[in-house]
Amino acid sequence: MSDLQAFFAQNVESDITDEFVVSERFKGADGKPIPWKLRTVTEAENEEIRKSATKRVKGKNGMRVPETNPEEYTAKLAAASVVYPSLKDAELQKSYGVLGAEDLLKKMLLSGEYAALIQKVEEFNGYNRDINEVVEEIKN
Repeated sequence: MSDLQAFFAQNVESDITDEFVVSERFKGADGKPIPWKLRTVTEAENEEIRKSATKRVKGKNGMRVPETNPEEYTAKLAAASVVYPSLKDAELQKSYGVLGAEDLLKKMLLSGEYAALIQKVEEFNGYNRDINEVVEEIKN
């Protein structure tokens, strides 16, 4: 296989998932914490998430300019990254009295747990990487 073929869609690892214990409060029958399953988000998906968290607001001279709500964006990114538990499950949402995956996350998790999930999702999707780490990784 030539080096160029390594970039072909059929040769790229696309379904990258990881498990992460978001909270010690969610325990299985064995009494151990249940890990959540996370997936990476493509840039195309990320653009859609960013667009959905962006509104046009009045700027200088009455011009309307796009403004992205960072809290809404990170909530949507986290919800898109969580594979398990299924945040779109109607019964799960009903049990917490909410509609929507983002609201469910905020209702299910304590603030520190939510912050840890956001941090893990960002790291898993390639954010928060020190440029020096990336350079070292490329060298090796």
